[in-house]
Amino acid sequence: MADEKNLEEEYFESEIYTLVDEDGKEEEFELIGKYMENGVTYNALVPADESKQNGEYVIFRREEDENGDVYLATIEDDDEFDRIADIFDDSFNDLDYDENGEE
Repeated sequence: MADEKNLEEEYFESEIYTLVDEDGKEEEFELIGKYMENGVTYNALVPADESKQNGEYVIFRREEDENGDVYLATIEDDDEFDRIADIFDDSFNDLDYDENGEE
């Protein structure tokens, strides 16, 4: 798939993001993947605390405010979210296949 070429496949040091939920509670998340399409970068994250990981991940869109500060934003458009989630799912499934060496 041509889109997969845009998915960063290199290994990188852990990037940790502190996210704040609607109740004001902070939680650290670790970056597990990036995907860029048409100048927009998407990040896939899992809780940094391994005991809170359940095999699922969250996806955010990287945006920039008027001051040039970068922040992570929720993807509001369902079609956009589903398309990007499918790309990450395919990529992560390929990684599982490669690591296990099984079909």
